[in-house]
Amino acid sequence: MLQEIAYTSIRVLVAYFLLLFLTRIMGRKMISQITFFDFVVGVIVGSVAANLSVSQKKPIVSGITVLIVLALITVTLDFSHVKSLFIRKLTNPEPVTVVENGKIIEDNLLKTRLTIDNLMMLLREKNAYNIADVEFAMFETDGKLSVLKKSQKQAVTPSDLNISTTYAGVTKDIIIDGELMEDNLKNVMLNKDWLMGKLRENNFTRIEDVFYAGLDSIGNLYISSKNRNY
Repeated sequence: MLQEIAYTSIRVLVAYFLLLFLTRIMGRKMISQITFFDFVVGVIVGSVAANLSVSQKKPIVSGITVLIVLALITVTLDFSHVKSLFIRKLTNPEPVTVVENGKIIEDNLLKTRLTIDNLMMLLREKNAYNIADVEFAMFETDGKLSVLKKSQKQAVTPSDLNISTTYAGVTKDIIIDGELMEDNLKNVMLNKDWLMGKLRENNFTRIEDVFYAGLDSIGNLYISSKNRNY
């Protein structure tokens, strides 16, 4: 009994860390932008990993081999997609236009097996509550709907009104969980003395007391305390 539990535990650990490693190799696209091919690979990988974890009849080497081969196929095809338009079309379908100039294209709805109810739901998720306001709606290969509203129905931007705006860049992480991000501080041409001065202005004496600190594009430092209330 104990031997069987130990053996199963080892198989589960092997399957878990192998999947973690192979997923890193296959890339984040498989999670964020899943296509038909990625879905098929994901189903097979899940089934093989489950068998690898609990099946005592099949040798562990066979399961590991299958997972590695699947990962190699996925990586090879991903590189092929970058280089070859033919392979991209072969493995992944093209986006389908389901709304054009405010009119639903019924043939394309049938082709994608998308109902009116589902289409309206996807449009509402894009803040398009009236089909007449939509210039184009494309049903993408990952099952998401891309929507372009007609120009007169789009939100007004500062550039439309000739209003100048302040540049808003990405906030730089300076302190995370009490640890100084020295490379980020150097990238913004600042030093630790400047940082400590800012911290003292906000009643902090140690970096370790700061849960998070971030610097925006205009030099404002946001500080969140750690284990203290300010």
